[in-house]
Amino acid sequence: MPPMSKKLAVSAKEPTSEEDVLRFASVAEAIAMLLKPHVEVVIHDLKTSKIAYIANNISRRQVGDSSLTDLKDIGSLDTDVIGPYRKTNFDGRQLKSVTSVLRERNGPPYGLLCINFDIEPMELARDALNMLTAFQGSGKQPSALFQTDWQETVNAAIAGFLGERGLAASALAKEDHAGLVEALEQEGYFAIRNLVPYLARLLGISRATVYKHLREARQKKVQARAT
Repeated sequence: MPPMSKKLAVSAKEPTSEEDVLRFASVAEAIAMLLKPHVEVVIHDLKTSKIAYIANNISRRQVGDSSLTDLKDIGSLDTDVIGPYRKTNFDGRQLKSVTSVLRERNGPPYGLLCINFDIEPMELARDALNMLTAFQGSGKQPSALFQTDWQETVNAAIAGFLGERGLAASALAKEDHAGLVEALEQEGYFAIRNLVPYLARLLGISRATVYKHLREARQKKVQARAT
């Protein structure tokens, strides 16, 4: 049998681009099926710098789209497992991501398998539980709450917020909602058990949005204390 040509010998050792990364398509589908609807699994082909496969698409990307954004988020490919790290989806939802680098034994990487986990529902549930447990503690409440109906007190606080900024409740933008929640949190009003649904109804937004603004306000508070 004639010896294999040098060209054929090299091509036999080198991974083929699309075929090799697509060997992991069933792995991607299995992970996505187990954690659906919260997890997306994306396979990237590093030879073409394009997406080769998506299981449970929550990012609205398509096969063939560029992988450059993901590569920028990941950074170095020196290790076989990268993360977890935080990403932001197209709709603003926060994702917890981890990446497996696909490579031949001791060889250069030729693909990535990225698992993107939508953590927002879990964060909202955590915040709701934190609200309930915080109410049972001995946290200080505004003194005015003991002098009048809490709804009237909250209404007065909202009116003060609007008056200082020259705003109308019906014309509040998203950033105004966040600012109002932050102001009420600073004054301790979220110790009131029913404030979240009451505020959501007044502002015409969902409870989830109120919890999201509250989480961001508390993160700012923690960061301010740290500095």
